[in-house]
Amino acid sequence: MTLNTPDTPHELTIDHGGDRFPVSGSRPRLSWKPPRTAVTPHEEYDLQIHIDGEPQHDTLAAGHLLVDWPLRPLRSGERVRWRTRLHSATEDSAWSGWHAFEAGLLDPDWTASWITPPDDPQTTHRPPGTRPARTLRTTFSTPGRPVRARLYATALGVYEAFVNGERAGTTELAPGSTSYDRTLYAQAADVTSAVRPGRNDLEVVLSDGWYRGQVGAFRKPAGWGELLAARLELYLELADGTYQVVRTDETWTSAAGPVIRADLMDGQITDHLAPQGPDQPVLVDAVTAPPIDWSPAPPIRRIEDLPCASLARLPDGSWIADFGQNASGWLRLTDLGPVGTRTVIDHGEHLDPVTGDLTTTHLDIQRPGDPVTVFVQHDEVVSSGAPGEAFEPRHTLHGFRYARLERGDAPLDASSLTMRIVHTDLHPTGTFSCSNADLNRLYDVARWSFRGNAVDVPTDCPTRERIGWTGDFQVFAPTAARLYDIHGFARKWLRSVRDDQLDDGRIANFSPDGRRIKLHTDERLDSMTGSAGWGDAIVLVPWLLYETYGDRQALAESWDAMVRWVEWALTTARTARHPSRVARSPQPLPHEEFIWDGSFHWGEWCEPKPRAADGSLLEPEQDWMATDKGEVGTAFLYRSTATLASIAAVLGRQNEGARYTYLAERIKNAWRTEFIDDAGRTTVDTQASYVRAFAYGLAPEKLRVPVAARLATLIRAAGTHLTTGFLSTADLLPTLTDTGHADLAYEVLLQRTSPSWLGMLDRGATTVWEDWDGIDDNGDAHESLNHYSKGAVIHFLHTHTLGLRQAEGSVAWERFVVAPVPHVSIGWARGSFDSPRGPITVEWRTSVDQLDLTVDVPPTSTATVVLPDGTERTVGPGRHTVSVGTPTLGP
Repeated sequence: MTLNTPDTPHELTIDHGGDRFPVSGSRPRLSWKPPRTAVTPHEEYDLQIHIDGEPQHDTLAAGHLLVDWPLRPLRSGERVRWRTRLHSATEDSAWSGWHAFEAGLLDPDWTASWITPPDDPQTTHRPPGTRPARTLRTTFSTPGRPVRARLYATALGVYEAFVNGERAGTTELAPGSTSYDRTLYAQAADVTSAVRPGRNDLEVVLSDGWYRGQVGAFRKPAGWGELLAARLELYLELADGTYQVVRTDETWTSAAGPVIRADLMDGQITDHLAPQGPDQPVLVDAVTAPPIDWSPAPPIRRIEDLPCASLARLPDGSWIADFGQNASGWLRLTDLGPVGTRTVIDHGEHLDPVTGDLTTTHLDIQRPGDPVTVFVQHDEVVSSGAPGEAFEPRHTLHGFRYARLERGDAPLDASSLTMRIVHTDLHPTGTFSCSNADLNRLYDVARWSFRGNAVDVPTDCPTRERIGWTGDFQVFAPTAARLYDIHGFARKWLRSVRDDQLDDGRIANFSPDGRRIKLHTDERLDSMTGSAGWGDAIVLVPWLLYETYGDRQALAESWDAMVRWVEWALTTARTARHPSRVARSPQPLPHEEFIWDGSFHWGEWCEPKPRAADGSLLEPEQDWMATDKGEVGTAFLYRSTATLASIAAVLGRQNEGARYTYLAERIKNAWRTEFIDDAGRTTVDTQASYVRAFAYGLAPEKLRVPVAARLATLIRAAGTHLTTGFLSTADLLPTLTDTGHADLAYEVLLQRTSPSWLGMLDRGATTVWEDWDGIDDNGDAHESLNHYSKGAVIHFLHTHTLGLRQAEGSVAWERFVVAPVPHVSIGWARGSFDSPRGPITVEWRTSVDQLDLTVDVPPTSTATVVLPDGTERTVGPGRHTVSVGTPTLGP
């Protein structure tokens, strides 16, 4: 008998993804949550492993997180069952329950050919957004129903596979978004129930997807390749113990299907009356592709459905459907009308305040000298009149709250409309709620914003650009790690960041980079690549994965890329100077060797627009491109270099660690020399600069008080508003609170006039806006209405309002701190975090003169509880409750 309770190891996992069952490469790492009887993080555990039903020799593991595979490398398709128990010199725990997974079809064992639709060379020359999907098919016969059937598949493009009309698996938009020149993932599906004795049909629907569809705000074609292709192998295990394999090869055929246009950005047109066309032989091995691998990330799935909240008819006869929530996904329509009915669907985030019609002009974009790129998210469907026919466009994706539908005089009922929420199926790990309804709503809005931008890679918005900007995720990743388990999701994305790195060490602004800036194909984009705060993601995100999940391998696999990035930045700081410093001194001053100011930086992107005394917006007069951003660049150069020194220590690279520690000190001293005076005033005198001075440890100890005081003064001078942008807003409230200005931090958090978070909510935001005035006083929309960067503020709700944060120097939540910062606006708060060691919960409640606090500490962790009166106590695993008198909670 096996057990799976808190008294045994539980929640067994591997560090790979999979659809309905976990699928690994040859050497998966094993993890589990420790039992309640575990004391230290380094306890020993017995492992029992069966491969294809055969017991292997038992092994002993030290620790329970990301344990290296202890046996020979797995072979393709091998099935593994394993369990573990705590090993003790006195009494072992009971065994955990069994966990099962399979090895995927490993790259050397693929024998299938790549097949390409024969008309694809002609289709290639059609503009992206106008090309159809193609259906590739074959038939096969089998003597009896198999006892097991596995379909392994991948594509250059987006594919769906069907066995006898039954869709294989639940993964959407497979094989996902990668840097296709170097990385390609396959998917495995259990199709046993779909295969029948005798003749069977196997089909693949193939479209452009991320491979050669449109990319970014200007809708440029992705440059990964010209020809689409698919590769599949179906393994059938028959009742007599023999195997049958069906592969993509020259016997497959291709035909036009009902999807006559498919683009991930523009949309999909499905015509159920379109002629299917004759079957034609496929092209075989007309493409080259990288080795096939198995992803560490969960798949994209349909996560939930939202019903139509309201349906209104406009004077022109069209319909506006409101689903009540801005999100990523698509619309499912179950009533397609009589035969020949054409339904036209456009999607967007906003309605015109005067007409009530859908408007997307705020998402149009224009580069100087070029025509306007008009934003489009457009689907169409033509009905065949068949009973039960439905439209669900699975070869596109939309960011929307509203849909505008046109179908002539045919009626439309709200019950036929469903919004399918589609994104990576991340495991939730964090919760937060409190007595303040506004903050609960803000938390929910920020969470929705991340969900809409977690579609295989972390994107900036699910609408206009939909690309993996490095700066955005660098800023939001610590918050994302509180909301969901992002371990595999982030590792997958980091592989693309490494794949896209330029030869000189620069990190691309976004990854996967379908524009392929590493080939220097676009002079303008090339000149804007290598920005502080963006490229630094290659250092800061792996470090977050190590701190949060204990993943040392995440550091090792990115080490070379980190070094190349930091060395490029160091060289640029040494060899390039901003014109203002050249004008000051033709010869560099000694400290300028470490001032990173002579190359392109996005800087403190999206700072609030300046305002007059009456609150009206002013147009900035400065030349943003020419503005000196050396303060930002040098601060991030210090942060990444210092972090690289810490990473070197973890990896046992003592010489590199010593070098980067020395360089970090030189950079910090240069920042102090150039950007702050003896009174604690920075040369740029912005809120952001003071946040960085404190949060990054740049300000000398003796100046930390005046730095914080100046930050507070600037906030007061701005009418208790922030003026920070992308790079520093997440650190603003923690900086204020940690420097004794908690009351001011809450005032900023609870501010209702623009720029403010609650101002967004008051104007109807259901996701976080790119622009603080995303919807202005007139009700008009500006920029993207779903950009998660500013939503990083909810990290403060976890770390300070709730009071739960990881202890400095701790790894994988071995130690954490509970130090709530109550405020008069909040009577209670509760929250949780499912840490790698088990769930942590915190709850506090205030009365007139008392705070009651409860903390649950998981096994192998310790918590330091810091009470409002300053007293501290360290507690071990279990539930702990304390009550203490409280000081004044604020104004």
